Amino acid sequence: MGYRILTLNQISVRGLERFPRDRYEIASSLVNPDAILLRSADLHSVEIAPSVLAVGRAGAGTNNVPVAALSKRGVPVFNAPGANSNAVKELVIASLFLAARNICQAWDFARGLSGDDKTIDEATEKGKKSFAGFELPGRTLGVIGLGAIGVEVANAAERLGMRVIGYDPDITVQRAWQLSASIEQARSLDELFSRSQFVTVHVPLVEGTRALVNSTRLQLMPEQAVLLNFSRAPIVDDAAVIAALDADRLHAYICDFPKNALKDHARVITLPHLGASTGEAEENCAVMVADTLRDYLEHGNIRHSVNFPDAAMPRPVGTRRIAVANSNVPNMVGQVSTLLAAAGLNIAELLNKSRGEYAYTLIDTEGTVDEALLGRIRAIEGVLSARAL
Repeated sequence: MGYRILTLNQISVRGLERFPRDRYEIASSLVNPDAILLRSADLHSVEIAPSVLAVGRAGAGTNNVPVAALSKRGVPVFNAPGANSNAVKELVIASLFLAARNICQAWDFARGLSGDDKTIDEATEKGKKSFAGFELPGRTLGVIGLGAIGVEVANAAERLGMRVIGYDPDITVQRAWQLSASIEQARSLDELFSRSQFVTVHVPLVEGTRALVNSTRLQLMPEQAVLLNFSRAPIVDDAAVIAALDADRLHAYICDFPKNALKDHARVITLPHLGASTGEAEENCAVMVADTLRDYLEHGNIRHSVNFPDAAMPRPVGTRRIAVANSNVPNMVGQVSTLLAAAGLNIAELLNKSRGEYAYTLIDTEGTVDEALLGRIRAIEGVLSARAL
């Protein structure tokens, strides 16, 4: 069976090479694709064909993808968590130095000097006092969000001699194992802000994180603190940050999101969304999402989905796999099993996982699964999609 992948952005060749050309057709213009692969293209304004089985975002955030609408269709949305973590970590660490040593402001000053070398030397000695900074060892960094990026940032800052505290009530066991033993746990966001001279945020943009950094929390920080945002712009209340800077409560704000209110402020450094802008990060993201898309299309396995649970199992030889996405309601597996029994099919393996209001089931059967049976499964109230592989 062949698959058709619609690309809406330029995707790294290394990622595209993960799809065997004898089984995959990949193009930027396709009718009735099986999957969509993109980076920053806005899917909210695009009509997504009924044929689409999955969407892959070659990056971490999925704000440009209509996740809720696709979930109701039983379409998993995949991303590439952690694939760009080193790139973002390096930029965050660089930004700690930019803020502590006033490097950007000092560079602007030096570039504006004029006259002969003697005049420049005199102006340099006179002006350098305005850019005196401070060193990082012994200072406290608060890391909000201990996913792939947050963990790398925390560990790197600790190796620089900083005291690091982290807050993430949903930290996974995998990330906890990766975290340096010296990283302290904050019991609340308010505690983290009150103890941190630097704060960096690494959380997704959802309703619960919009304006997470606000005037109330900025008031808790020590005077002359530094705020960094390389996640999403709306996580930080810009007006509150500007007020804190103007009141000398904040020393600096560094972010990846230029805006008119921020870009010309003397104590704000805005970068042009450079967080994951390295060749290595783009390749890593493309390879990860290509592999997960292919595994889903060919085997029904789900890994790294933002809307459906991880569900993967090996396929026994000589079986036919059924993949069912459904609302997370009681007796769904029982109803599907009843239909399989009525069709004379024995279940060799079964895996059922749920995540919030959605669930996903993989069933390996001994025997033929025809379209009529799939139709009866799709007709069950609450089933969003069903296919045989």
